Amino acid sequence: MSAHDAEGRAMTAPADLESPYANSITLVAVPTAVPVARMFVRALLEHWGVAEVADEVMLVTSELVGNAVKAVGFADRAPMTWEITARHVIGVQLRIVDAHLYAEVWDGSAALPRRQAVSLDTEGGRGLILVENVCEGWDVFRPDVGGKVVWARLPLGRKVVPTVAKFVLPHRVPGATSPPNEAVKGLATAALLQRVFDGLRAAR
Repeated sequence: MSAHDAEGRAMTAPADLESPYANSITLVAVPTAVPVARMFVRALLEHWGVAEVADEVMLVTSELVGNAVKAVGFADRAPMTWEITARHVIGVQLRIVDAHLYAEVWDGSAALPRRQAVSLDTEGGRGLILVENVCEGWDVFRPDVGGKVVWARLPLGRKVVPTVAKFVLPHRVPGATSPPNEAVKGLATAALLQRVFDGLRAAR
């Protein structure tokens, strides 16, 4: 696994990042990104042997991906193919560190997510409130490549024994959610990978 920093220097992941404890996917910021991300989460957590937390992680990931779609994509409609540009790419990553699971979503917007004041009559706006109620904590990470990674940490209650089989999505991802630009896919990978490195440095 490798990426590049803001100056184009190669960043190579240490050996322990080649384990099945981290996996990511890049998607176009369209409405179907949310169900595709949910599929990715469920399949990956079953592969890791922690399916018991799938409902909570899918809920959190759905909210984070939905916010990313609103920030850089087409939240209310499916775009025509020619409308999709490099700026509409988002990255979704899951990681297990010790007995905690991290859900992380990158998008190219610098705008911060905001916790909205809602009432019983309000429709929507409860995304971050749901995330706060399910997670131990969440925050925003600013990668060197730009944009932001919004992350949330959930407790697993136990350490996970690594698997050795390679993870493969069980179904083909629809073409409409295939990112159009390899360079921007690299930005998503670099942003999420930098988040991994930052976590490793903080743990020292």
